[in-house]
Amino acid sequence: MKRSKAPTTRRAEIQQLYQSYSAGMTSLPASALLKFLHKEQMELTADEDTAESLIDRYEIEETARENRSMTFEGFLRYMESKVCCVFNQAHTSVYQDMDQPLTSYFISSSHNTYLTGDQLIGKSHLDAYVWALRKGCRCLEIDTWDGPDMEPIVYHGYTLTTKILFKDVITTVAQHAFEVSPYPVILSLENHCSQQQQEVMAQYLVSILGDMLLTAPLDHLAGGELPSPNDLKCKILIKNKKKKPRIKTEQATEESADEGEEDYDDLEDEEDDEDHQTKTKFWSPRKAGPKKEEKKVVIAEALSDLVIYTRSVKFIGFSHSRDHQSHFENTSMAEKKARKLASGSGLNFVQHNQRFLTRIYPAGSRMSSSNYNPQEFWNVGSQLVALNFQSLGLPMDLNDGRFQDNGGCGYVLKPAVLLPSDRSFDPICSRHRLKPTHLLLKVISGSNLPVSRSNKGLDPFVRVEIHGIPSDSRKKNTQTVKNNSLSPHWDSDMNFIISVPELCLIRFCVRDQTGLLSSEFVGQYTLPFTSMMKGYRWVPLRSRDGCSLDPASLFIFVCSSVTETKSKKKKTGFLKLLLNVGHPNKIFHNHLRWSLAKN
Repeated sequence: MKRSKAPTTRRAEIQQLYQSYSAGMTSLPASALLKFLHKEQMELTADEDTAESLIDRYEIEETARENRSMTFEGFLRYMESKVCCVFNQAHTSVYQDMDQPLTSYFISSSHNTYLTGDQLIGKSHLDAYVWALRKGCRCLEIDTWDGPDMEPIVYHGYTLTTKILFKDVITTVAQHAFEVSPYPVILSLENHCSQQQQEVMAQYLVSILGDMLLTAPLDHLAGGELPSPNDLKCKILIKNKKKKPRIKTEQATEESADEGEEDYDDLEDEEDDEDHQTKTKFWSPRKAGPKKEEKKVVIAEALSDLVIYTRSVKFIGFSHSRDHQSHFENTSMAEKKARKLASGSGLNFVQHNQRFLTRIYPAGSRMSSSNYNPQEFWNVGSQLVALNFQSLGLPMDLNDGRFQDNGGCGYVLKPAVLLPSDRSFDPICSRHRLKPTHLLLKVISGSNLPVSRSNKGLDPFVRVEIHGIPSDSRKKNTQTVKNNSLSPHWDSDMNFIISVPELCLIRFCVRDQTGLLSSEFVGQYTLPFTSMMKGYRWVPLRSRDGCSLDPASLFIFVCSSVTETKSKKKKTGFLKLLLNVGHPNKIFHNHLRWSLAKN
């Protein structure tokens, strides 16, 4: 990405760094550049070849290249390149182990995927599926209902949302499913159709998806374990209820003419409650009297046969799942129930998610299609944490940040504390490790921040948020700079103690101070702690809808270290260590001394 010329403030800061290492010479030798990489950028594996390759890549003055050195313009070009972005560029490709069972991954998941607006009067559109898939979403929701002329339709039941054809949804999925990621797509069906129209659905799934549709279990897998993302590359899975297998006895044969209870799963998936809640709240007359029992959906054989590794069953309890749930069965639950379980039985929830897939979906009462904070359910290892992708704000920023990792493929390997090798992790417990991570962030400056439509002056400040387990989650603000969107300068130090950094997301949010206690969103960037580079880095800002605001960015310094304890003594020792290791920049030294004085 070609970046614009740095503003005066940042250029001056980078020039100061350059002069500190060039020691008055007209250019920076490769040996001095290597020293900078080690001490400032903390790239300890860098060697002379690394430094010379940077000179070859970013230096355009021929004499300097021949002398294996770098002019200031070359150094500036390097510091403004993607190599110095806060996001680890190695993580822009798939780098994680993709041979673990599906249960070992966070999977990018959408709720009411067909909607472009709210779930009461919003518009349903095929573009919503394209948008989700292009953002790396791997679990799409399709609410199906009987339509005219034996054509199943998709919309939010009992509402005024517009309707689209099921066959058009499947055609759209077939066209875009593997456009940005080769890893499996799960179609989560909220199925309200009659058996006849379910037969039509099954026909469309088979005929339109063709070889992409998984129609039988994989031969090489051992029993009791789900396949991996690599096992299911370029495959589409159907998540739905499945008919119970019939026991072939004389009695069963005699009763085969009676469809009865065997043709549907009486342990209903709770997702059916979503549309029922809507109907009850907004359209049913409020009359006293006995409840009229809803007619249960009878599962058609043809559709049931397409459910292989993702059979939906109702969640009853952790002990019930442990004793009765099969590895290919998954449960769904609304956020309120999931939140109660996470806060009261975190350890059990983590262990449940080590064995089974769990989908969390927003409460039916969220008529505006707002979202919950997904972090609270990632903390217990839930894989399919479904959000309304059309609703912008903090939850989707966190989702985008989480799934920016691992090449944006929609599958992110859960940290070790959530995998079967660890049987004792409870996110509510604050004492997780004896050696927490100490994070020092210095928010130095900004550049080219977008101004409001009214062109009024911007009074920007930066809020840095840590999203992780409850004891790690916190936020801190810089001071406000008055009337400066081009090159605001904060020079603000922030110290954080993080006990489970593997689960943390870091969110940089620039806001405009509009009043004593009010502010407005300007731009943000979210990334996993484990993808954050150390040293002097720039932060690319994004708009509310997740689009790049280039060349708007922040300039920061990042340093982190594992400390023995959270005590003030150790914290002070960490800051002294920073003070004594490199960092010839006087401004940074002054701020370290200020932090020491505070402690």
